[in-house]
Amino acid sequence: MTVNIQYVDVDNSETLSNFTKEKLQKLFNRYDFLISAKVHFKQDEKQFDSGKICNIELSLPGPRIFATSNERNFEVSVRETISDLERQLKKRKEVYKTH
Repeated sequence: MTVNIQYVDVDNSETLSNFTKEKLQKLFNRYDFLISAKVHFKQDEKQFDSGKICNIELSLPGPRIFATSNERNFEVSVRETISDLERQLKKRKEVYKTH
């Protein structure tokens, strides 16, 4: 499992990195065809109630899968993004089963 985490205009956080890797590890364990993940954390200064953006792109055979979410804190944003990715992975796994 290769996870590349980048912080864009946000301070690096070891706890957030570990939290994200832990959540992604569950996906990598469940879906063995995953190759790597790219994670980007951003702060949107224009939004006061939310603005914590998490982008995750998964590399796997075929087209890459991408999800993003904008929430009030980064932990919630990571959970939402991974939930969206899991839905996409379930659909992709069904395609693999039929072929």
